[in-house]
Amino acid sequence: MLCEECHKRQAVVHFTKIVNNEKTDYHFCEECARQKSEELGLIMKPHYTMQNFFTGLLGADTENVFVTQPDYDTYKCNSCGLTFTDFRRTGRLGCGSCYEAFNDSLDPLLRRMHGASKHTGKVPKRTGGTLRVRHEIEALRGKLAEAIRMEEYEQAARLRDQIRELEKDQA
Repeated sequence: MLCEECHKRQAVVHFTKIVNNEKTDYHFCEECARQKSEELGLIMKPHYTMQNFFTGLLGADTENVFVTQPDYDTYKCNSCGLTFTDFRRTGRLGCGSCYEAFNDSLDPLLRRMHGASKHTGKVPKRTGGTLRVRHEIEALRGKLAEAIRMEEYEQAARLRDQIRELEKDQA
């Protein structure tokens, strides 16, 4: 297959760009790919990763791997002004609002690092029982909403009764 830009050299870089569910395939020679990379929002991966290693074992071409470069500067905390690029560089969030501002990117990161995206640490004994009940009520409310959404009204009624019982015991 010839390069779709110069129509002279063999196409060795192939990638698909999807924007608004519209798929576009590109096929370039290495030289044209380097020239078009900035225009198309691509960067050449110069380093060798384990993914490249395993892909190479399977016989795929890893010489010219391009990835779309996300624009991390568009993610910004409204409270402290920290950008996601700054967070990636320092590894530290600026304030509590950063968790909401960067939630979409932090959730998979926290799951990968800690196995969960919600902290469940130690709780003081004097408040432990109350806090446990609050968490249980919160979980039951989530199940209740799901049961209503699925139109499982008998299950929803049982969950509602459990929530009322726990709230009565807590008061």
